[in-house]
Amino acid sequence: MRRIFIALVFVAFLNAPAVRGQAGPVEGSHELQVWTGGGHGINGRQSGDGVWNAGFRYGLILTAPHGPGFLRGRLEYAVDAVPVFLVVQRTNTAYGVGINPFAFKWALDTRKSVVPYLELGGGTLFTNTKVPEGTSRVNFTSGGAFGLHFLRSKHNIGVEVRYMHISNAGLATLNPGINTIQFRLGFGLLSQKE
Repeated sequence: MRRIFIALVFVAFLNAPAVRGQAGPVEGSHELQVWTGGGHGINGRQSGDGVWNAGFRYGLILTAPHGPGFLRGRLEYAVDAVPVFLVVQRTNTAYGVGINPFAFKWALDTRKSVVPYLELGGGTLFTNTKVPEGTSRVNFTSGGAFGLHFLRSKHNIGVEVRYMHISNAGLATLNPGINTIQFRLGFGLLSQKE
């Protein structure tokens, strides 16, 4: 899976300068995206756990560009529906669904066809077995991401590296949590405010 992702990122970087980019996000416009991502645990006994998820995003650009110098950018609020969330553990695979009711994205105002962004967000994950093993079927997710939007004439491609923490927040006595580094690829549209 990692090799496929790397190949897709490579193709996106090669193709980006050759295409005519759509207008960047503007205040009041909407983002619709389909995405998928995956990665591995990076801490202690959960480091062997793998995560794969897929979902849909709706975002709303809240502000016009503001801020100093190279940090000048726009704020976006987004919601993710995650109908597919798999956690591959040592003894089983947990199947789940999630909802991330908040994500705040800061998209830099580059005026080019490549838009870097930073994101913070979180939500809730419901699984058919306990995640991590022996803890809870209800967990909470939080994390951050660094990514790039490649703006095309009719759509955009998003590529990002994401840190995600999965934890039951004390719902069970045992709460080791899973910290993951994930790679995410998304295909989406930015509607333009009229």
